[in-house]
Amino acid sequence: MSEIFAADVASHALGIELIEVKAGSAKATMRLTDQMVNGHGIAHGGYLFLLADTTFACACNSYGPATVAAGAEISFVSPGRAGDVLVAVAEERTRYGRNGIYDVTIYREVDGRRDVLAEFRGRSRTIQQAG
Repeated sequence: MSEIFAADVASHALGIELIEVKAGSAKATMRLTDQMVNGHGIAHGGYLFLLADTTFACACNSYGPATVAAGAEISFVSPGRAGDVLVAVAEERTRYGRNGIYDVTIYREVDGRRDVLAEFRGRSRTIQQAG
């Protein structure tokens, strides 16, 4: 488990589980609860953003130096519902100097296919050099 995730109280409180971390990538899951849906009965966008942001943080901190978000945006594609188990996969697109760009896809599996709920792009900034 990554150190950054181990200390992430907010993510643990929501039941986010870190499945895998590799250099520049990460995978996490979260079950949508009744408390995570909005007035339309679908997943509240803030929870999707939080899942994506957590997975992004694990991916961009996978190299060691402390790295934070410089910015992020999310596009909502389809609705999630209470009971859905969401999977977030973060992949590094590029690192240059102290900056990086990472994409996170959030999906759920239904009948053997992946239904994408959201696409997230995060920009990272390394604030502490290793060593």
